[in-house]
Amino acid sequence: MGGAKMEGTSAPPLRRDPYEVLCVTKDSTDQEIKTSYRKLALKYHPDKNGSNPEASEHFKEVAYSYSILSDPEKRRQYDNAGFEALEAEGMDMEIDLSNLGTVNTMFAALFSKLGVPIKTTISANILEEALNGTVTIRPLPIGTSVSGKVEKQCAHFFGVAINEEQAVAGIVIRVTSVAQSKFKLLYFEQDATGGFGLALQEDSEKTGKVTSAGMYFLHFQVYRMDATLNALAMAKDPEAAFFKRLEGLQPCEVSALKAGTHIFAVYGDNFFKTASYTIEALCTRSYEDTTHSLKDIEAQILRKRVELRQFETEYRQVLARFQEVTNRYSQEKQSVDEMLKERESIHSSFTVTRSAVPVTGNGTYVSNGSSSKNSGEDFKAESPGEDGSSDWKDKSFNKKKWFNLNLKGSDKRHG
Repeated sequence: MGGAKMEGTSAPPLRRDPYEVLCVTKDSTDQEIKTSYRKLALKYHPDKNGSNPEASEHFKEVAYSYSILSDPEKRRQYDNAGFEALEAEGMDMEIDLSNLGTVNTMFAALFSKLGVPIKTTISANILEEALNGTVTIRPLPIGTSVSGKVEKQCAHFFGVAINEEQAVAGIVIRVTSVAQSKFKLLYFEQDATGGFGLALQEDSEKTGKVTSAGMYFLHFQVYRMDATLNALAMAKDPEAAFFKRLEGLQPCEVSALKAGTHIFAVYGDNFFKTASYTIEALCTRSYEDTTHSLKDIEAQILRKRVELRQFETEYRQVLARFQEVTNRYSQEKQSVDEMLKERESIHSSFTVTRSAVPVTGNGTYVSNGSSSKNSGEDFKAESPGEDGSSDWKDKSFNKKKWFNLNLKGSDKRHG
């Protein structure tokens, strides 16, 4: 294996205006930006320009610019404050698995297994084949499903034919994998040259015991959940994870399909093995209640997102105040403990039970903390008085006599 190469959305050293890079204006729609990006990404993709390092740099610049303009929040931040606002938030990484060596692929797979969201690009070969119209397309009639296995970085294409009545009612395309494979659901639009250009893509997400992805063409604005949005920012600030959770809800660029045949594809996004899947196409004519429920719940989520943005500001203010109060609590507790300890130390100073220290040269001792006068009196009371009291003399005489008797007895024995 040659040197592994990771294509990401890290900022180039010399950054140009993203609108200029993608050949669009600030008034361009999301779809116009996406169309321009697909064409430029295909033009400069490393798979097609292996011997041209300049093309590789252009590709990075195009990918970086699109990562800004395709995200409504990042686009707003850039329009208001330029690149500086984005540097504070960090940028998500997007890698091309076809350009990764074995070691880097293993690391990417490990991080993905641990729950780290990793964006992956679609192989340029697949996009070029679709653009040239050289892909094999299988029919997928409305109301049916097809199961299969697709190799990594390969795609299975399906043609879904819908009539006018079905188009008006609404169409849903869903893909699931009981094997929990990673895949992408792709939607292609007819290109002017007769080929197919990528218009939408949905990455599979784990929901319960399966992975799934879906596209909903219901004639009203529907949303997709981008789990990787602000992933780096959430990693830096775990507390932000909750508040950023609904920020991943992004509007889908296409909300309705016209009568005709539309091209979808399942792209294998596993790191090593094939992706198992089941794709189905259905008309929502018999799902009116479900359609209304989806519209209602997404409206509730959008309102909740606005509320959470306001609540985050309040929460952080209260949290800052809480931290200030807890710091004050710790300081006050320490201060009280120190004062009480000092008070106990002062109390313990009022005592006569201290170590004795000599105060005269004749061997007289007084208790430390007591006056010399009182100590002398105490000493006199407990020692033989200078008045020659008889009690003391008698005791001394008896002791001496007992001592002499022992000595005499000892002498006799030795004699």
